[in-house]
Amino acid sequence: MTITPAPPSAPPTRSTPLDLARGILTGAVIGSSLAALVVGTVLEHVSLLVGGLAVPIAYGLLVLAAGAPGRARQRAVVPRTTLAKIESLRATGGETSDVPVRFDLTVAPDGSPAYRVESTQSVNLVDLPDYKPGGIVVVQYPPHQPWAVKLVKRPTPEWEDRAASARIDSAPGPALTDKPPPGGSVGGYLTLLALLLGAAAVVFAFRADLFGPEGPTDRPPSAAGPAGPGASSTTIVSAASGTVALGPGQSLFDEGRLRPAVDSLTQGDGRKRQALTVVVQERLLTVVFTPAGSQAPGFDLDALPYPRIPALVREARTTLGVRSPRTWQLTAESLSGALTLRVGVAGADGAASLEANGHGEIVRRVPAR
Repeated sequence: MTITPAPPSAPPTRSTPLDLARGILTGAVIGSSLAALVVGTVLEHVSLLVGGLAVPIAYGLLVLAAGAPGRARQRAVVPRTTLAKIESLRATGGETSDVPVRFDLTVAPDGSPAYRVESTQSVNLVDLPDYKPGGIVVVQYPPHQPWAVKLVKRPTPEWEDRAASARIDSAPGPALTDKPPPGGSVGGYLTLLALLLGAAAVVFAFRADLFGPEGPTDRPPSAAGPAGPGASSTTIVSAASGTVALGPGQSLFDEGRLRPAVDSLTQGDGRKRQALTVVVQERLLTVVFTPAGSQAPGFDLDALPYPRIPALVREARTTLGVRSPRTWQLTAESLSGALTLRVGVAGADGAASLEANGHGEIVRRVPAR
């Protein structure tokens, strides 16, 4: 019996609107989830991180549940049995007793055009000599998936007799290798576009946190500018200490801002008061005075190197390995006898500090570790 192939016409696989919609939704979920994980990590946003993990998991479970009826129907479909001619075969491995073999077959279904297909499946080394180019074998495939061809290793006697007497002419290529992607290139482009749009939507939603202007506590000391005429401040002076608190938009580390704030704590005092410590934060100045009659080592407030202080703070913020400092402060004291200034900064990378003498010259650095 000779089977002559008709002009090749593999059953086409058409993409449906549901396939395109599923591809778009998959791309959007992947893109938004990845962006949520990245943005959540940068902003330390816990709920965003949880969402970036939970959404793809939930979507995967939903896809599995929605596809369960279809998979059950496919398993219930009776595979189609027919004959095929081995055009060529090539072993692609050989580390075990079952060798992966890639077959190039001409499949000749009864009553349908013959077509070429490539199929890889495992063949035991003992059975490998039974498969030769030009040989006729029995194969099976699902009616709706003509590319999913599998050799029948133990065919029924009827099919064995048909294979022994059949002659099949080779069908022209190209050979089918796998199911075409849903929607072809159009579906792929739509999925990629949805991925990019999903990622962009997350970044756009949190653009203010990612790219917004820095707040007053995050800007460099020299960026705040001088306080305007209407700038507010609060000064509290007692026998033991004094504080100056600036309003929003001001900084004690601005050029020419610290000295007037310190002077405001000693105005109206007939004598120069000595200080035990001076602590300067972004908008808060605290001075602890030496108690009257005490022998505690203090220092004259006029001895502070005011012009050097903003530069010392900038140096600490930018050269000690704290890439995004959140807080910084300067402490001046003379407990060891000589006036010492220490600038500490802290952020996500840790804490660091530098030490300067009474002239504002840096004598020691402690970078972030």
